[in-house]
Amino acid sequence: MRSVYAATRRLVHAILLGLVGAGIVHIVVLLLMPEFSERDAWSRLSMASDLYRMTRLDAEAGGAPVVKSVDPLFYATACRFDLEEGMVRIRAPGNVPFWSVSVYDRNGHNIYSFNDHTATGSKLDAVVLTPAQMIDMRRDLPEELQGAIFVEAPIDQGIFVIRSFVPDDSWKSIVSRFLEQSSCELQDF
Repeated sequence: MRSVYAATRRLVHAILLGLVGAGIVHIVVLLLMPEFSERDAWSRLSMASDLYRMTRLDAEAGGAPVVKSVDPLFYATACRFDLEEGMVRIRAPGNVPFWSVSVYDRNGHNIYSFNDHTATGSKLDAVVLTPAQMIDMRRDLPEELQGAIFVEAPIDQGIFVIRSFVPDDSWKSIVSRFLEQSSCELQDF
């Protein structure tokens, strides 16, 4: 009787150990999926446009959205950049009810976020640069960058995303124009 009990116990132990091991492997695979996926945001944007080019992410721009949004009250645009080539300046003219900005690294990790309440006069004017470029910039800040928001990002390549709130249909064209007139330019000061 003892041998049957011991064998059953070892079998249950082996099954439980196998289930826990399979669960751990499953979780690790899920967490590593974005690192190895070729359908991440960087890849989708690179298929849609070149570096330093603003690309609408929502379906309002015509066609299928590049990245699906969970909130239909926000329109979005994004640009990919490479800080090894120099710092990047992002601007958008006009006034909209609300805008927010996020800077992501190439893997989609959020590096920095801000919105219109932190900007001078609610105008979108930002510069993304590396810590080394920031040291150089502090030595002699150009007059035209006095009101800009500086985003010091310890990355080589990244994505800059602008989202704007569309409270009702009357704002659709204004918000669309705001995003379409936004720019993402390589700067060499």
